[in-house]
Amino acid sequence: MIVITGATGNVGRPLVQILTAAGEDVVPVSRHGDGHQADLTRPETLAPALDGAKAVFLLTSADFLAGGNLRPVVDVIRNAGVPRVVLLSSQGVTTGRHPSVHEDAVTGSGLDWTILRPGNFASNAFAWAESIRTRRAMAAPFADVALPAVDPQDIAEVAAAALRDTGHANAVYTLTGPAAISPRQQAASIQDAIGTPISFTELSRDEARAGMLAFMPAAVVEATLDVLSTPTPVEQAISPDVEKVLGRPPHTFTDWLTRNLAAFR
Repeated sequence: MIVITGATGNVGRPLVQILTAAGEDVVPVSRHGDGHQADLTRPETLAPALDGAKAVFLLTSADFLAGGNLRPVVDVIRNAGVPRVVLLSSQGVTTGRHPSVHEDAVTGSGLDWTILRPGNFASNAFAWAESIRTRRAMAAPFADVALPAVDPQDIAEVAAAALRDTGHANAVYTLTGPAAISPRQQAASIQDAIGTPISFTELSRDEARAGMLAFMPAAVVEATLDVLSTPTPVEQAISPDVEKVLGRPPHTFTDWLTRNLAAFR
């Protein structure tokens, strides 16, 4: 049995599907939704889902990332006798933009662990879906700064491999797409895909911050804006890890868009 936290999100949902299709007994966990309901800020709520589990996928929300404590959660997992944990972390830990405290809780747990460090998500483009769908307009900061956007499907497939195969124990994987792409280039890709012109507006950093603060903690917003405005060479580099684990190149932004085009029409 494999327990998946964050099971309703852009990574958790396809991960549940992949594992189920592979014949695994999967327990989806989320704060709200189908399956077992648990809140990682109250680790004891996770405990009932762990009986008999062979692995746990840990995905924390943005607010938990900013101020939560993963050590009690890991303690509950270890005390339940679960031998393996796969943590969805962030490439920001590599570059020092995000603290390593959550990774430290996992790597110091005594369990078999795998750390996944994705960079910019292709699914962040969902933030533009409503304005594109209703007004054929899109707004984003740092219009011509390019980052290699990773497809959440690739993250989910790597996670599935790490959860099922002990050969990934104590590995850290940086997950990126196959090519850097800027917001303006993403807008052009969406425009081509839907066959309708899209107007593009470049936001200032302050304008972008104001919008992001509605759903992200301030510390996470600032770190994200720093990456989007002035990425390091490491953050713009293409990682080989998706292909290393899956034996195929990572999906492109267009691949992701093709599967999710209905959101933008």
